Amino acid sequence: MLAILAPILVFGLVIFVHEFGHFLAAKAVGVYAPRFSIGFGPSIFKFRRGETEYILAWLPLGGYVRMASRHDSETAFLEGGAEETTARREDDPDYDPNAMIPFGPKPVPENRWFESKPLWARIVIMIAGVVMNIVLAIVVATGLVLSQGQTTLPVTVVGTVSPIAAAPELAQLHAGDTIRAVNGKSVSSWNDVQRRLLETGDTLHVATNRGAVVVPMRDRKITSDDLVDAVDVYVAPVIDSIVAGDPAAHAGLQRGDTIVSVNGAPVFAWSDMVDRVGRSANQALTFVVARAGRRDTLTVTPKAVDISDPATGQTHVAGRIGAAAKNPEFVHESVPFGPAVKDGVQLTILNAGMVFHVLHDIGSGKQSVRQLGGPIAITRAAVDAARIGLYKLLELIALLSINVAVLNLLPIPILDGGQILINVLESAKGSPFSMRTREYILRFGLLAIALLFAIVMYNDTRAAFGKLFGWVGRLFGA
Repeated sequence: MLAILAPILVFGLVIFVHEFGHFLAAKAVGVYAPRFSIGFGPSIFKFRRGETEYILAWLPLGGYVRMASRHDSETAFLEGGAEETTARREDDPDYDPNAMIPFGPKPVPENRWFESKPLWARIVIMIAGVVMNIVLAIVVATGLVLSQGQTTLPVTVVGTVSPIAAAPELAQLHAGDTIRAVNGKSVSSWNDVQRRLLETGDTLHVATNRGAVVVPMRDRKITSDDLVDAVDVYVAPVIDSIVAGDPAAHAGLQRGDTIVSVNGAPVFAWSDMVDRVGRSANQALTFVVARAGRRDTLTVTPKAVDISDPATGQTHVAGRIGAAAKNPEFVHESVPFGPAVKDGVQLTILNAGMVFHVLHDIGSGKQSVRQLGGPIAITRAAVDAARIGLYKLLELIALLSINVAVLNLLPIPILDGGQILINVLESAKGSPFSMRTREYILRFGLLAIALLFAIVMYNDTRAAFGKLFGWVGRLFGA
């Protein structure tokens, strides 16, 4: 049941919201919309209310709102056919003598055709689906924040400051400084500190218990993310866990020990100890620790470990002793409605940015098209998320909804972005494209969508086919 219901909920909600946006906008500006369908192909069931027929179809790869149009004969088959070709006959049980075609004999009034509307109205109709998907993503993300609250680290003490060559002024910020304000806004938690750092514009202003630190940002190759990475929170030099068989365990270090000094140099924060151990692979170090009201002196020889630098990809040797710090005490807090909406918007913007980033990297060749997933991959993700819980399933809905919004903005003729572009170009030209030109444009769109569908279906199934061929090969001794 989970494998059936989870994908239906994820696919169905995201598709319904998108198409409902188009439908509401079409109704609002007076365009005749005789058909609203979730899915393509033959209908599972359908009913008509007012002038619209509502359909649930067998192929759950999308949906459509059929709007009266004179210029879409090439693609009308995707939306159940044009009005004239699908008109009911008088002997049809669904025939309505008082209805417009396709349900009855009455012609569609001139002012109800899509092409009769001004450019702004057509753009509103075409962009409405994307807008509704964005709204859905924000609403779901906001609801998750409200229901889950947030985890706050209620300290503003600096632990380490990593140097940034382009921002030497940042070195004025020292370990042990208490940050009171960032960019003129007071802070009461490390969450606030990171949020304010991310909001930095041309200049960073940090007010501490020792004074002010000013870091010009304009015309320097520094980002707000660099600032967040450079300034870390204070972590006390208290051992929380020891790895069995590693140097810390052999030396006799224990959980709860507070490291006072290493080789005679005082240790203020956990990062001080990590820094000195990192530079002392295979070298004996003298640790002074506070334990149960007394001080003990122990000798620890860090082992050599190859460490990869994520920024450069290069590896270097560093010392490690196999001890972990006691994490700071986090506090779980509820989030008021206003901040929750703000967090929901920020999360949606972040997810949209990730989609644009992946598309850019695929377009520039930095990433493979194998990153793209299709309906089978989404189905698997929906089932996996549902197994974890409702929270994960809603996270997936928010992520998929913003994916649909971004992808529909691509300038491919069949998609909303392509249709907007065509309508804007026709408006600038002063007349519609010829039927032959529109046919070529739409053929290109269909080909692009077909190619994309083939790629994602290959990505979805290649692992399964690989296992199948491997099994067949083993069966015949290959």
